[in-house]
Amino acid sequence: MRAVVQRVSRASVTIDGEVVGSIGAGYLILLGVGAQDTRAEADRLWAKLSGLRINEDTDGKTNLSLADIDGEVLVVSQFTLYANCRRGRRPSFTDAAEPALANELYEYFVELVRADVPHVATGRFAAYMEVELVNDGPFTIVLDTDQLA
Repeated sequence: MRAVVQRVSRASVTIDGEVVGSIGAGYLILLGVGAQDTRAEADRLWAKLSGLRINEDTDGKTNLSLADIDGEVLVVSQFTLYANCRRGRRPSFTDAAEPALANELYEYFVELVRADVPHVATGRFAAYMEVELVNDGPFTIVLDTDQLA
C-alpha cells in the first residue's frame, strides 16, 4: 500500500458538484492499493500513520500525533499512486490492485481509521473526484508498506 499523507487545515472531496466528505485540521490520506496487498499491509500502514508525530507542539516542533491534536481524517482512494512511468510517456497501472481487491482493502483501511478517529470522511471508490485542501506547513509525506519496518 502507498499513502500520500498531507497535514491539512481543512480538506474536502466533491463528486458531481456535491461535497461528499470534508474535514477540519488533520490528515488527507491519498491511498493506493497494490496488486499484492493484503489486510496486513493496511494494518501496518495505519499503525505507522496513526502514531506519526508530524504535528507541531507549542514550541513548533513536530512532536504531536493525530490523536494529540484531536485531528480528523479524509481518506481518498487513488490507484494512480501505483503508476509506473519507467517506459514511454504513458503510465502503466498494472501494479495497482484490481478494483474488487482495491475497494475491499480501501474500505478495510477506512474501518481501521474509524476505530481510532472520531471524525473520518471519505471519497467514493472509483468515482471522479475533486479534492480540495489547504496543506498545513506545507507538510506532505509518502509512506509505502514495502519500505516500513
